[in-house]
Amino acid sequence: MSLTGISANRLELLQIAEAVAREKSIDKEIVIEAIEEAIQKGARSRYGAEHDIRVHIDPKTGETTVKRVVTIVEDGVSWDVEAGEEEPVGIMRLSDAKRVYKDAAVGKTYEEILPPFEFGRVQTQMARQVVTGKVREAERERQFEEFKDRVGEIVNGVVKRVEYGNTVVDLGRGEGIMRRDQSIPRENFNIGDRIRCYIYDVRRETKGPQILLSRA
Repeated sequence: MSLTGISANRLELLQIAEAVAREKSIDKEIVIEAIEEAIQKGARSRYGAEHDIRVHIDPKTGETTVKRVVTIVEDGVSWDVEAGEEEPVGIMRLSDAKRVYKDAAVGKTYEEILPPFEFGRVQTQMARQVVTGKVREAERERQFEEFKDRVGEIVNGVVKRVEYGNTVVDLGRGEGIMRRDQSIPRENFNIGDRIRCYIYDVRRETKGPQILLSRA
């Protein structure tokens, strides 16, 4: 996945989003949101984590807008860090704000468009991790939603790998597992074998949906 910088070709961003969405069978909007978050993290790394930075990518044109939002708060307001409270990002005390904004008032927000910038090596790696993680989450959710109502169905698949007596089966739009105690005794499979199984359970787990298969 190429994420060299937000000043890159706008069309390229949309092409990346469309290609990933097609490959993983998820909505393009999810990929665009992931790229927006990646750019946001990169911008906060560059400008400082205390800034409220927001990113928007136009899904039709690929136009990317990065802006910094400042919210004015009272001078005396504070947060109890020891109690677990976090000071919000992007805030400015009223007395400080009056030096910058003539019409500053508590609760008012100001937006500043930031110029395009190139990602450094660390920011690029971080962006990849963000996008990859978000896409993986969306792919797992899509698989769960697709298979959760198919318990009791007979499905065809291809053996993907065999590990510790368990058989992992490629179901096309998902991956199922047939544990040793759910297979027919003395029946062995090799990678690439076509297999017919019964879906007896679908579970949502932290590492992804578990599509449990049986031939017993």
